[in-house]
Amino acid sequence: MSTVSVKTVSVKSDRPSALAEFWYYFSRNKGAVIGLAIFLFVLFLAIFAGLVAPHNPDIAYGSDMQRLPPAWAEGSNSSFLLGTDANGRDLLSRLIYGTRFSLFIGLVVASLSAIVGILIGLVAGYARGSIDTIIMRVMDIILAVPSLLLALVLVAILGPGLINAMIAISIVNQPHFVRLTRASVMAERDKEYVIASRVAGAGPLRLMFKTILPNCLGPLIVQATLAFSAAILEAAALGFLGQGAQPPTPEWGTMLADSREFFQSNPWLVTFPGLCILITVLAINLMGDGLRDAFDPKLKRS
Repeated sequence: MSTVSVKTVSVKSDRPSALAEFWYYFSRNKGAVIGLAIFLFVLFLAIFAGLVAPHNPDIAYGSDMQRLPPAWAEGSNSSFLLGTDANGRDLLSRLIYGTRFSLFIGLVVASLSAIVGILIGLVAGYARGSIDTIIMRVMDIILAVPSLLLALVLVAILGPGLINAMIAISIVNQPHFVRLTRASVMAERDKEYVIASRVAGAGPLRLMFKTILPNCLGPLIVQATLAFSAAILEAAALGFLGQGAQPPTPEWGTMLADSREFFQSNPWLVTFPGLCILITVLAINLMGDGLRDAFDPKLKRS
C-alpha cells in the first residue's frame, strides 16, 4: 500500500500591514512629515526640559541681567543664548519649559473635548428624534458665540487659572466632535453590518461602542489633532489676556503678556514666544492634513 505525502504550502500575503499602509499615505504628504518631525522635536523638549534647558526658568539673575539681547546681538551675554526677560530670567529656558505647558494643555483639552463630544454625538446620532434635536440646538448655540469670547466668559465665571482655562477651551471645542460624531453615526447606523448585529441581538450600547464607533474613528482622529492645535492657540490667547496661566508660569501666552510693553524697545521678548506658538501650531496642523490623507478612503488605491 503506497503512502501519499502531502506538502502544506503556506501562502504569505503581499498585503501591507495597517501601519505600513498608513505610513505610505501619510508620508506622501511632505508637509505632514515635516510637521511630524517638528512635533517630535517639541515633544522631546517637553519631556527632557530639565536636561535640555541651560538655566532654571524661575530664577532671576539680578537687575543688571534684565532684558539682555540674544547672544548674537551687541551687549549680550553668551550664557543666555536668546537673552533674558524683564525680570532677568533666561528666555530660552522659559521657552523650553513652556513646551510642557503647551503640550499638556493641548493633550488635556483634546482628550476632554473628544471623550465628551463623542459620547454626546453617539447618543444624538443613534437615538435621533427629540434627543437629537435638543442636543444639536445646544451645540448650535455654543457655535454661534465666538470661541475666544465664550472661553473668556467661562473663565470669568470659573476664575482665572490654567485648569479653568483648559475646562473652558474643552467646552468651546466640544461641539465640533459632537457634530462630526453624529454625522458619522447617522451614516453608519443603517448599513448592513449594523442591521446584522442588531438582528443577532446586540443591544444599543454594544451597537454604538463596538459596532459603529470603530468605523467612525478616522475623521475623529483628524479632528482631535485640529483640537490639539486650537487648544494651544486659545490657551496662549487667554494667557495673553491674563485669564489663563498666571505668572511666573513659563507659558508662551503669559510670556507674551509680560513682554508686550517692551515690544518696541526689546522686540525679541515677544518674537521668540510668538514663533514658538506659530511653529508648534503649524506643525500640528500639517500633521492633521497628513492624517486626513491617510484616513480618507477616496485617496487610497487598490
